[in-house]
Amino acid sequence: MEKIRKESQAPREEEKALVWGKNPVTELLKSGGAVDTVLLADSMPPAVAGYYTALAKQAGAVVKRAPSGKLQKLCGTTEHQGVAAWAAQVEYTDLEALLDIARQKNEPPFLVLCDGVEDPHNLGAIIRSAYLCGAHGVIIPRRGGVGVTGTVMKSSAGAAARLPVARVSNLAQAIRTIKEQNIFVYCADLGGAPLEKTDLSGPVALVLGSEGSGPSALTRKLCDAAVTLEMAPGGSGVDSYNVSVAAGILLYDIMRRRR
Repeated sequence: MEKIRKESQAPREEEKALVWGKNPVTELLKSGGAVDTVLLADSMPPAVAGYYTALAKQAGAVVKRAPSGKLQKLCGTTEHQGVAAWAAQVEYTDLEALLDIARQKNEPPFLVLCDGVEDPHNLGAIIRSAYLCGAHGVIIPRRGGVGVTGTVMKSSAGAAARLPVARVSNLAQAIRTIKEQNIFVYCADLGGAPLEKTDLSGPVALVLGSEGSGPSALTRKLCDAAVTLEMAPGGSGVDSYNVSVAAGILLYDIMRRRR
């Protein structure tokens, strides 16, 4: 994982995340992210427990055994797969660090901005798609959207421990700064140009709006253009794609064009 600068403002205490599930915890430990404690179910087979114990030791984390019932209560789900980890406070980065990553790789910048995404499952899925499609980072607002929580980490299948996430105080100013770097900013929005008529190549930033109302009016105004995904003809009672589904389609198209 690229070394990234911390935000000048320290993360708040509630941003300490409980991550659960075999793959997310494995990715978290391997990524070098700060981990306080790894919890393993008493019923976990010795060989599997030994594997996570070794990973935890390398990460400098303490290992504790716990009844499955306690893990279920902590995680709020039965899908913890016998392993959970208390990650230290989330280390967000800043916009300039994401641009630096693109420069270091000698690649045109590829950024994803979330404007008011409130469902942690959606944010996790967006981060996962962004990571797999080669984005240099994801930008989220400090207020008006979910942060990187344990649920986000789980939903991202561990990608949130690999892909830098910048948390900014003013998303509109972030968009202005991105545009000053000659990066074309597209907004995913109903009423935009169809994807097949939109060129998403080159330096690009994709803005994804909230689940209910999409991007804010100011965000839409600041973007260079809007892009939309067409739907099959005939009213179905559903008027839009889920934001994480739309993100996956659009991000894949960007990756395809960049190749």
